[in-house]
Amino acid sequence: MIDWIAEPLSYGTTVRALVEITILGAISGAVGCWVVLYEVSYSAESLAHGMFPGLVGAALLGLPLLLGGAVGIILAALLIALIGRFATDAADTAIAVVVTTLFGLGVLMALSPDSPPGIQSLLFGDLLGVGDGQLAATAAIGIVVIGVLWLFHDRLLAIGFNRDAGPSLGIRPGVITALLLALVAVTVLVGVQGLGNLLVAAILVGPAAAARLVSRRIGPMMLSAVVIAVIAGVAGIYASYYLRTAAGASVVIALLACYLLAAAAAAMPVRTRATSIRISS
Repeated sequence: MIDWIAEPLSYGTTVRALVEITILGAISGAVGCWVVLYEVSYSAESLAHGMFPGLVGAALLGLPLLLGGAVGIILAALLIALIGRFATDAADTAIAVVVTTLFGLGVLMALSPDSPPGIQSLLFGDLLGVGDGQLAATAAIGIVVIGVLWLFHDRLLAIGFNRDAGPSLGIRPGVITALLLALVAVTVLVGVQGLGNLLVAAILVGPAAAARLVSRRIGPMMLSAVVIAVIAGVAGIYASYYLRTAAGASVVIALLACYLLAAAAAAMPVRTRATSIRISS
């Protein structure tokens, strides 16, 4: 058993992938709880897809992916705000139109003859290709995100549970929601390099959704989400090593397994109570 655990650790690529997914799990677990509480999961996924042209553009120009992703997110946010202002349909319609258009533009750019080799890693990530510089950037940004969450915890909690009470408490709900979306954007921006444009939303929403099933209070929920994200991430890396599967996809499957286990655990007491009622009746 010890040899089974230690063997992957003899490779630097696996160790860096484990460190990266552990940091990502801590950040995503904490931010994801607010995403679930504020019901902005669709917006979080849309931000990931909307930044795709920026990522491809950075790859084509040889620029840092963080820079390209940041430009992509800002462009997507501006377009969503612009179309949402003039559209008569629901806000989700404006988001869907902008995101699908930007994602299509990104695919078109990725399929151009000038695309560098390995550009498909932007879609599915490359956890085993994480370098020391990316690890340092993920850790530094993670500290900032966790620090902001800690500073604004009370205000996020107040608006999350009762948005209408914000003005009476001296809190502007729109500002707090915008702050949360900014933190989501930064988290997505960091995670997309390891898990890819299509899979990064899974680690942001999956652990928090699973934790919501077994926790009613925000503190235990955040702790549970971080633990679930880290355990699923480590399990996915080990599965990738021994089964020779893609690391990012293996992590996502492990996250899905954790969610199903949490759903089963949440449903079990209900069934037990129902059985007791039937027996007593």
